[in-house]
Amino acid sequence: MLLLLSRQVSLSLVRQVKPRGLFSPLKRVSLILRFSALCVRQSTVSINSVNATVPQLVTMPERRPFVRLPTDVFPVNYGLSLKPDLIDFTFEGKLEAAVEVTQGTNQIVMNCADIDIITASFAPEGGEEINATGFNYQNEDEKVTLSFPSVLQKGSGTLKIDFVGELNDKMKGFYRSKYATPSGEIRYAAVTQFEATDARRAFPCWDEPAIKATFDITLIVPKDRVALSNMNVIDRKPYPEDDSLVEVKFAKTPIMSTYLVAFVIGEYDFVESQSSDGVTVRVYTPVGKAEQGKFALEVATKTLPFYKEYFSVPYPLPKIDLIAIADFAAGAMENWGLVTYRETALLIDPKNSCASSRQWVALVVGHELAHQWFGNLVTMEWWTHLWLNEGFASWIEYLCVDHCFPEYDIWTQFVSADYTRALDLDALDNSHPIEVNVGHPSEVDEIFDAISYSKGASVIRMLHNYIGDEDFRKGMNAYLLKFQHKNASTEDLWDCLEQSSGKPIAAVMNSWTKQMGFPIIVVDQEQQGPDRVLKISQKKFCASGPHNGEDCPSWMVPISICTSEDPSCSKIKFLLDQPESKITIPQLGPDMWVKINPGTVGFYRIQYSSAMLESLLPGIRDLTLLPVDRLGLQNDLFSLSRAGMISTVEVLKMMEAFLNEPNYTVWSDLSCNLGVLSSLLSYTEFHEEIQEFIRDLFTPIGLNLGWDSKPGEGHLDALLRGLVLGKLGKAGHKATLDEARRRFKEHVEGKQILSADLRSPVYLTVLKHGDSSTLDTMLKLHKQADMQEEKNRIERVLGAISAPELIQRVLNFALSDEVRPQDTVSVIGGVAGSSKQGRKAAWKFVRDNWEELHNRYQGGFLISRLIKLTVDGFANDKMAAEVKSFFESHHAPAAERTVQQCCENILLNAEWLKRDAEDIHQYLLQRKVPPV
Repeated sequence: MLLLLSRQVSLSLVRQVKPRGLFSPLKRVSLILRFSALCVRQSTVSINSVNATVPQLVTMPERRPFVRLPTDVFPVNYGLSLKPDLIDFTFEGKLEAAVEVTQGTNQIVMNCADIDIITASFAPEGGEEINATGFNYQNEDEKVTLSFPSVLQKGSGTLKIDFVGELNDKMKGFYRSKYATPSGEIRYAAVTQFEATDARRAFPCWDEPAIKATFDITLIVPKDRVALSNMNVIDRKPYPEDDSLVEVKFAKTPIMSTYLVAFVIGEYDFVESQSSDGVTVRVYTPVGKAEQGKFALEVATKTLPFYKEYFSVPYPLPKIDLIAIADFAAGAMENWGLVTYRETALLIDPKNSCASSRQWVALVVGHELAHQWFGNLVTMEWWTHLWLNEGFASWIEYLCVDHCFPEYDIWTQFVSADYTRALDLDALDNSHPIEVNVGHPSEVDEIFDAISYSKGASVIRMLHNYIGDEDFRKGMNAYLLKFQHKNASTEDLWDCLEQSSGKPIAAVMNSWTKQMGFPIIVVDQEQQGPDRVLKISQKKFCASGPHNGEDCPSWMVPISICTSEDPSCSKIKFLLDQPESKITIPQLGPDMWVKINPGTVGFYRIQYSSAMLESLLPGIRDLTLLPVDRLGLQNDLFSLSRAGMISTVEVLKMMEAFLNEPNYTVWSDLSCNLGVLSSLLSYTEFHEEIQEFIRDLFTPIGLNLGWDSKPGEGHLDALLRGLVLGKLGKAGHKATLDEARRRFKEHVEGKQILSADLRSPVYLTVLKHGDSSTLDTMLKLHKQADMQEEKNRIERVLGAISAPELIQRVLNFALSDEVRPQDTVSVIGGVAGSSKQGRKAAWKFVRDNWEELHNRYQGGFLISRLIKLTVDGFANDKMAAEVKSFFESHHAPAAERTVQQCCENILLNAEWLKRDAEDIHQYLLQRKVPPV
């Protein structure tokens, strides 16, 4: 397959030898021969990787020490002209870079990957042009060394390079994205994804975030296509050598990093507006779907002025485009002035999009637009500080959505979506600190994970709370003004916040960013007359139990305390900067409860004494505890049970206190934890008993909500209804199953179309208890769906089907052309997450198709996600050994840490099952016995 592809590329280049294009015919022949050689070079590497069983793959060579680019030559401006061929999937490029030589050298080292250089020359300012005499590609380090016959003297000059590359299908660099026209014809767009280190696949460059320059970009494209880049178009004229093409020239960019450069060539419609501060905002959609861009446009036009006011720094470009890309690996990418998105992260159909999709689009738009300041205007000095970019944007996206949509109660959702997710990952021995020293490009992808994003966001939320909003904003403004158009490190932000707040920010935050993990805060109390005395201590929390060894790390922990007098207000705040401390709360009677960490803002777990916990439980039943604190209390206990510090039975008893719970996010977290428990207990003989527990817990709220929305209901009611009905349906609640089947039949027959918010729970329910005709119907709905959101909705639940042969059909479907490459992962993950049979089948499928999957996602974070979704739920030691053994002989460098984390999770699950299974069984049986 790969050899055939290489041959096709070579032949297609031969067909291109015609007297037009960026290069002369003679140079073109040279180009063809060189690029054919490049294809062969690439295909040789690929052939070796296909033979997964050959011995040389078992032991990988040691990774060579990584060296950043030399500083003797650096770019000031890139003049870049690119001519993509959307039929043959190649591109030609011309680079004219204004550079500075800081010390005499006879070579220039740049980043370059999957590109072949045809000619290169250097002309010193006012001097003779010197042709390069050699190009030495260091493929492993993705570098090229251009050699010159004489020394390039110190001073300014122009570096010219002619080159050629392939529009690849790997969703990175300059790549092709497949789409269908309204008439059904398959075509391709040319699009980019450069973060972290893939600009070098589009043009030779200094591809490091600290080597900033300006860019003058020209695209030579078919005249019936839209061409976009970071800046506005300043000239569009016919291309002299081919009247079917136009030359589109864009304005010079501000000084910026290579990973933020972008260009898109394709067919799109758009909607346009202006923000209140005069920035032109456009949302580009597939042709015929401009209406679906209106929601994102509304969010973006509200968001830009919000950030301008929050940062006290205006948005620095004249325009911003948001564009939906068909084949896209990430959720979105913050390219300066041209933000690219998956279709499902940008497009909203007023009739066919559900509430959770609207919320997702609002969050992703908020996240990417925050980067326009925090990341683009001020950029991290090196990937070690990636967390600052992503953690900050992952925090402030919630602030932004809370401003635009206060009815979403989004900060409570943050605790369930980001905070608890980060705690779970960071409790593992195979976690990593927020700040990770990154060297080789292959290491960068590993840190695009829940630690950089969700723990990063959580500690910034804790920091914001510790400093206070006013001082935080002052410090942010100082940071952005001081480092605008430059690069900064984590320490630079701490300095600015320290100056604005007068608090020891660096000392506090270093304990959270430079060491992995977090503390468990252990609390006991004593009544001394009218006062309450608390004894508070910290130790490292581990998923396998508290850290009891020597050299226990400690943190500087901002602690806040509230009482039942006012659950929403902190009575005491202090910094726990030692292993333990005593705190006195004056005038607090014995009948009053005490809660640590109100608002669930501090990044730690809490273990209360039995008496303290007992006093808090009524606050769950009568809802006097805030929703976010009811959630936090339950989540802490669940985590302690998994770590073996309390019995899981105690958590199940506590869960029964949530019968009156009205809050969506609290139910969402309960549902998630019960899902983990249900998955674990699928390896026992009493899986049905936990389903009965779930049915009993969720039935009252299900009856209360009903199937149809009521007047006056809002966003959160829609989310809650979908969650509860899906949970009941999956657990086999008969009335829910019957009604789901009835509504599904009417939906399929076109009698009564399901509302968007009910589709996921109904699809899930009928598939879970369905047969081959149900699967056939669902695949037909998938084929007919015009909207990617609907296709994804179906893809995510297909794995719920139970019969082994149907599970196999779903897995085969995952790799078919019906599923976009980035969505294969969620289909396979859906199979693995639905049942123990599904998990076993999905793991076998991944092993059997490893070459194809690894080739598709190599080096990207999707391979990590695929591995995690497939194997994380296993629960015996033998499976941990099998997973470890497989990846020792099938290397996935970008997923090494993920594999270690999965093996650790499997062993933890096995321990949990051994320890608590019998007690859980007895409790579930005893629940059913009527009282005498």
